[in-house]
Amino acid sequence: MATEDENPRHPDITAMLQSQTSACKAARDAIAADGEVMLYDGQAPHWMVFGIAATRLRRSLKIGLTTLGLDETVEILRARHDEHLRTGNIVAADRSSFFTLYFDATGTELLACSGVKNERPSRRDGQKLQL
Repeated sequence: MATEDENPRHPDITAMLQSQTSACKAARDAIAADGEVMLYDGQAPHWMVFGIAATRLRRSLKIGLTTLGLDETVEILRARHDEHLRTGNIVAADRSSFFTLYFDATGTELLACSGVKNERPSRRDGQKLQL
């Protein structure tokens, strides 16, 4: 059984979610409604984190998913060069939304927050979803 000293608490994510992107309020609401918060200790190179966010934006838009602040996040990350970043996730308790958090290398500054609504993609023009 771990004690509080052996397992230090993560920073108060709710307090960090201010106005970085338009997804921040929805992410705070997800936490308040017992959403699951996961912060990752490892650092990833900027190019990798930026590339994943940009790809997620393109694919989400292509298949018709609703995104929250993902376009803003891509622009924020585009401006950060040659850095390592940390990430985290928030999953809404009802699994209706999934948020990604982007931190500086120390994990003390939240740079951006993006979200994707968990919904069936639209099938415009008979387009089939391929996974």
